[in-house]
Amino acid sequence: MRAFLILPLLAILAILTGCGVQSIPTALNETEASWAEVQNQYKRRADLVPNLVETVKGYAGHEKETLQAVVEARAKATQMTVDASNLTPEKLKEFQGAQSGLSQALGRLMVVAEKYPDLKAAANFRDLQVQLEGTENRITTARRRYIETVKEFNNLVTVFPTSLTNSLMFKHEKKPQFEAAETEQAAPAVKF
Repeated sequence: MRAFLILPLLAILAILTGCGVQSIPTALNETEASWAEVQNQYKRRADLVPNLVETVKGYAGHEKETLQAVVEARAKATQMTVDASNLTPEKLKEFQGAQSGLSQALGRLMVVAEKYPDLKAAANFRDLQVQLEGTENRITTARRRYIETVKEFNNLVTVFPTSLTNSLMFKHEKKPQFEAAETEQAAPAVKF
Protein backbone atom coordinates (compact mmCIF):
# COMPACT_ATOMS: atom_id res chain seq x y z
CA MET A 1 0.00 0.00 0.00
CA ARG A 2 2.82 2.36 0.86
CA ALA A 3 4.48 1.67 -2.49
CA PHE A 4 1.33 2.93 -4.24
CA LEU A 5 1.68 6.23 -2.39
CA ILE A 6 5.42 6.56 -2.71
CA LEU A 7 5.59 5.86 -6.46
CA PRO A 8 3.20 8.68 -7.46
CA LEU A 9 4.99 11.07 -5.10
CA LEU A 10 8.35 10.13 -6.59
CA ALA A 11 6.94 10.59 -10.10
CA ILE A 12 5.61 14.04 -9.21
CA LEU A 13 8.91 14.98 -7.60
CA ALA A 14 10.82 13.76 -10.67
CA ILE A 15 8.58 15.81 -12.95
CA LEU A 16 8.93 18.96 -10.85
CA THR A 17 12.69 18.67 -10.46
CA GLY A 18 13.00 17.88 -14.16
CA CYS A 19 11.51 21.28 -14.98
CA GLY A 20 14.30 23.59 -15.93
CA VAL A 21 17.03 21.00 -16.31
CA GLN A 22 17.61 22.19 -19.87
CA SER A 23 15.96 25.60 -19.81
CA ILE A 24 18.06 27.08 -17.00
CA PRO A 25 21.46 26.31 -18.60
CA THR A 26 20.09 27.42 -21.98
CA ALA A 27 18.90 30.72 -20.49
CA LEU A 28 22.28 31.18 -18.80
CA ASN A 29 24.02 30.67 -22.15
CA GLU A 30 21.67 33.20 -23.77
CA THR A 31 22.37 35.72 -21.04
CA GLU A 32 26.12 35.31 -21.40
CA ALA A 33 25.90 35.60 -25.19
CA SER A 34 23.78 38.73 -25.02
CA TRP A 35 26.26 40.27 -22.54
CA ALA A 36 29.09 39.46 -24.96
CA GLU A 37 27.18 41.35 -27.67
CA VAL A 38 26.80 44.37 -25.38
CA GLN A 39 30.55 44.38 -24.81
CA ASN A 40 31.16 43.89 -28.53
CA GLN A 41 29.17 47.01 -29.37
CA TYR A 42 30.89 49.06 -26.69
CA LYS A 43 34.23 47.93 -28.13
CA ARG A 44 33.09 49.01 -31.59
CA ARG A 45 32.36 52.46 -30.20
CA ALA A 46 35.72 52.60 -28.44
CA ASP A 47 37.45 51.66 -31.70
CA LEU A 48 35.77 54.57 -33.52
CA VAL A 49 36.75 57.17 -30.92
CA PRO A 50 40.46 57.58 -31.85
CA ASN A 51 39.52 58.26 -35.48
CA LEU A 52 36.89 60.75 -34.40
CA VAL A 53 39.30 62.51 -32.03
CA GLU A 54 41.99 62.75 -34.70
CA THR A 55 39.54 64.16 -37.22
CA VAL A 56 38.31 66.81 -34.78
CA LYS A 57 41.90 67.54 -33.71
CA GLY A 58 42.72 68.47 -37.29
CA TYR A 59 40.02 71.17 -37.29
CA ALA A 60 39.83 72.15 -33.64
CA GLY A 61 43.20 71.32 -32.15
CA HIS A 62 42.95 74.07 -29.56
CA GLU A 63 39.99 72.24 -27.92
CA LYS A 64 42.56 70.15 -26.07
CA GLU A 65 40.53 69.86 -22.85
CA THR A 66 37.54 68.29 -24.61
CA LEU A 67 39.71 66.01 -26.74
CA GLN A 68 41.70 64.89 -23.69
CA ALA A 69 38.47 64.15 -21.79
CA VAL A 70 37.31 61.88 -24.63
CA VAL A 71 40.66 60.07 -24.77
CA GLU A 72 40.67 59.55 -20.98
CA ALA A 73 37.04 58.39 -20.92
CA ARG A 74 37.76 55.93 -23.72
CA ALA A 75 40.78 54.57 -21.85
CA LYS A 76 38.72 54.10 -18.69
CA ALA A 77 35.85 52.45 -20.60
CA THR A 78 38.13 50.01 -22.42
CA GLN A 79 39.99 49.02 -19.26
CA MET A 80 36.76 47.99 -17.56
CA THR A 81 35.63 44.53 -18.62
CA VAL A 82 33.18 42.25 -16.89
CA ASP A 83 32.95 38.51 -17.42
CA ALA A 84 29.35 37.39 -17.90
CA SER A 85 29.75 34.56 -15.42
CA ASN A 86 30.93 37.02 -12.72
CA LEU A 87 28.45 39.79 -13.43
CA THR A 88 27.42 41.29 -10.11
CA PRO A 89 25.31 44.42 -9.58
CA GLU A 90 28.43 46.26 -8.37
CA LYS A 91 30.53 45.28 -11.39
CA LEU A 92 27.69 46.15 -13.76
CA LYS A 93 27.30 49.57 -12.13
CA GLU A 94 31.05 50.21 -12.42
CA PHE A 95 30.99 49.12 -16.09
CA GLN A 96 28.00 51.33 -16.80
CA GLY A 97 29.72 54.26 -15.10
CA ALA A 98 32.76 53.93 -17.34
CA GLN A 99 30.58 53.69 -20.45
CA SER A 100 28.45 56.64 -19.30
CA GLY A 101 31.60 58.74 -18.89
CA LEU A 102 32.54 57.99 -22.50
CA SER A 103 29.02 58.84 -23.68
CA GLN A 104 29.17 62.19 -21.92
CA ALA A 105 32.64 62.99 -23.28
CA LEU A 106 31.47 62.14 -26.81
CA GLY A 107 28.46 64.41 -26.30
CA ARG A 108 30.77 67.30 -25.40
CA LEU A 109 32.92 66.51 -28.43
CA MET A 110 29.86 66.77 -30.68
CA VAL A 111 29.04 70.17 -29.17
CA VAL A 112 32.58 71.31 -30.00
CA ALA A 113 32.14 70.01 -33.54
CA GLU A 114 29.05 72.20 -33.96
CA LYS A 115 31.28 75.27 -33.57
CA TYR A 116 33.29 74.38 -36.67
CA PRO A 117 31.31 74.47 -39.92
CA ASP A 118 34.30 73.18 -41.92
CA LEU A 119 34.53 70.18 -39.61
CA LYS A 120 30.82 69.40 -39.90
CA ALA A 121 31.16 69.52 -43.68
CA ALA A 122 34.22 67.24 -43.77
CA ALA A 123 33.41 63.84 -45.25
CA ASN A 124 35.59 61.97 -42.72
CA PHE A 125 33.80 63.57 -39.80
CA ARG A 126 30.35 62.95 -41.28
CA ASP A 127 31.22 59.30 -41.95
CA LEU A 128 32.53 58.82 -38.42
CA GLN A 129 29.51 60.56 -36.96
CA VAL A 130 27.17 58.26 -38.92
CA GLN A 131 29.14 55.20 -37.77
CA LEU A 132 29.02 56.42 -34.18
CA GLU A 133 25.25 57.01 -34.37
CA GLY A 134 24.81 53.51 -35.82
CA THR A 135 26.97 52.08 -33.05
CA GLU A 136 24.93 53.87 -30.38
CA ASN A 137 21.80 52.29 -31.90
CA ARG A 138 23.49 48.88 -31.87
CA ILE A 139 24.44 49.39 -28.21
CA THR A 140 20.83 50.20 -27.40
CA THR A 141 19.64 47.09 -29.23
CA ALA A 142 22.25 44.87 -27.55
CA ARG A 143 21.37 46.25 -24.12
CA ARG A 144 17.66 45.67 -24.79
CA ARG A 145 18.40 42.05 -25.76
CA TYR A 146 20.50 41.61 -22.64
CA ILE A 147 17.70 43.01 -20.49
CA GLU A 148 15.25 40.54 -22.04
CA THR A 149 17.53 37.51 -21.64
CA VAL A 150 18.27 38.45 -18.02
CA LYS A 151 14.54 38.75 -17.35
CA GLU A 152 13.96 35.28 -18.80
CA PHE A 153 16.88 33.79 -16.85
CA ASN A 154 15.83 35.46 -13.60
CA ASN A 155 12.29 34.14 -14.07
CA LEU A 156 13.62 30.61 -14.48
CA VAL A 157 15.75 30.74 -11.34
CA THR A 158 13.14 32.45 -9.16
CA VAL A 159 9.70 31.24 -10.32
CA PHE A 160 8.30 27.84 -9.38
CA PRO A 161 8.73 25.06 -10.56
CA THR A 162 12.07 25.82 -12.26
CA SER A 163 13.23 27.67 -9.15
CA LEU A 164 12.98 24.37 -7.32
CA THR A 165 15.26 22.77 -9.89
CA ASN A 166 17.63 25.71 -9.61
CA SER A 167 17.76 25.51 -5.82
CA LEU A 168 18.30 21.73 -5.87
CA MET A 169 20.70 21.42 -8.82
CA PHE A 170 22.22 24.67 -10.09
CA LYS A 171 22.05 27.32 -7.35
CA HIS A 172 22.32 30.21 -9.83
CA GLU A 173 21.76 33.72 -8.50
CA LYS A 174 19.69 36.31 -10.32
CA LYS A 175 21.64 38.32 -12.91
CA PRO A 176 21.78 42.11 -12.53
CA GLN A 177 19.89 44.36 -14.93
CA PHE A 178 21.02 47.56 -16.61
CA GLU A 179 19.99 50.74 -14.86
CA ALA A 180 20.33 54.17 -16.37
CA ALA A 181 22.92 56.27 -14.58
CA GLU A 182 21.62 59.35 -12.79
CA THR A 183 23.31 61.57 -15.38
CA GLU A 184 21.42 59.73 -18.14
CA GLN A 185 18.06 60.14 -16.40
CA ALA A 186 18.16 63.92 -16.33
CA ALA A 187 16.62 65.73 -19.28
CA PRO A 188 19.18 67.77 -21.22
CA ALA A 189 18.98 71.51 -20.79
CA VAL A 190 18.21 73.32 -24.04
CA LYS A 191 19.18 76.99 -24.14
CA PHE A 192 18.79 79.41 -27.01
